[in-house]
Amino acid sequence: MSYNTKNYTEQGGEKTVIGGELVIEEGAKVTGLPVLENQPGSTAATVEDLVTDFNALLTKLKATGLMVEDTP
Repeated sequence: MSYNTKNYTEQGGEKTVIGGELVIEEGAKVTGLPVLENQPGSTAATVEDLVTDFNALLTKLKATGLMVEDTP
């Protein structure tokens, strides 16, 4: 018998592959994802200050691996 499934856990349980749709129901909990340090809401009064706040957020996203680093 042959099976063709998009979602499966490899033998030994070390790796689960999601090739189809993953639905997370209300009330479910996902653990193990990186957590960013807090990024306070911007109180920028100038565009320059807003750019600084935005770049701080980008730096945090990249540092945790949630965003790819810039390429030189």
